[in-house]
Amino acid sequence: MTDIKDPASTLKALTLFKVMAILSGLALFVLIAIIVLNGGFGKGGASAVWSPIHGMIYFVYVISIANLGFKVGWSLPKMVGIMMTGFVPLLPFWAERRFVAEVEARLAPARR
Repeated sequence: MTDIKDPASTLKALTLFKVMAILSGLALFVLIAIIVLNGGFGKGGASAVWSPIHGMIYFVYVISIANLGFKVGWSLPKMVGIMMTGFVPLLPFWAERRFVAEVEARLAPARR
């Protein structure tokens, strides 16, 4: 028996979290590459186009964390900590691996 109330909707939230964590990590790498190629912030060009797109991807990542966190009963500091992973390159990939494993372990009894 799992402690998660709605395993089916939690599984959907987990899938969204997986996709958004990977997209957020990739979007961050693209942003860093553009900034390096541009020679810094505020130079316009590709950075002016990609920065808002990256912001929207990060925003959906944050929503996916909140959606999953409320379904599995994470504390607010834990959710905020996971949201902060979107600011550091490679951390969204680490967060995806770590927290997906945690939630899947909690969902495993419901799948049997």
